[in-house]
Amino acid sequence: MKKISILLVEDNPHEEVLATRILEQQGIFSEVVVAHDGAEALDNLLRNGDQGDKDQVEMPSLILLDLNLPKIHGLEVLRRVRAHPRTKLIPVVIFSSSDENRDIAKAYELGANSYIQKSIDFDEFSESIKRVSEYWGLLNTFIHA
Repeated sequence: MKKISILLVEDNPHEEVLATRILEQQGIFSEVVVAHDGAEALDNLLRNGDQGDKDQVEMPSLILLDLNLPKIHGLEVLRRVRAHPRTKLIPVVIFSSSDENRDIAKAYELGANSYIQKSIDFDEFSESIKRVSEYWGLLNTFIHA
């Protein structure tokens, strides 16, 4: 089984540490890369050769994306990911505290593969990350370049 990488886009340091720890403990993903805001996420995915040939950099197999991010909102990150030829097919799971219908509808309209509402409860938050990891990491089939 080929190990896969994940890009976690999360600005809350506590949620980042918890999610990263759970993802690493699952042992499903070969690498967990973290971006702390929308601009950093887009730079990681779409930088224009200023740090080497981006075509040679391995893209993540999955993006776990918060919505309420500094610098560039998660929905705009999603829009740009879907608009770019190199990233348009990468599965994007929205992992947000927002339960607003407009956010959920817009996320799906822009091409999100899944929308999961974060829980403020530690155990429920942990369980959500485990289930995302298991489904997208073990059951889902990815396109491998």
